[in-house]
Amino acid sequence: MSTVGSRLRDLRKSLNLSQNKLCEIANLKQSTLNRYEHDGAEAPYAVMLWYADYFDVSLDYLFCRTDNPQGKLYEFKPKIPNEDIRQFIEMCFDKDSPMSERLKQSIITMFEEGKKD
Repeated sequence: MSTVGSRLRDLRKSLNLSQNKLCEIANLKQSTLNRYEHDGAEAPYAVMLWYADYFDVSLDYLFCRTDNPQGKLYEFKPKIPNEDIRQFIEMCFDKDSPMSERLKQSIITMFEEGKKD
């Protein structure tokens, strides 16, 4: 299992950087970085943000919440009451047009089927 320190160390090594070189870039002390990489101390949030930006990875990856460097993906499904959606759809269409009525009903049906998933 990965630890925060091992993630930091692996990222540094992925660019063939020594601790000293990374410390020059990040403005850290080598002894401090060594403690972070060996889980002897927790890096402050400013350092973790710097790592995320410098290595172009997510904080979720740095904190071992995911093995995907792009981050933990959340599928956002807003909970909108059916009646609110139905009212919104009703407002979007011309009531006098038969084509609008069919399209409106198709959209409502698609929305209701999508909510079942």
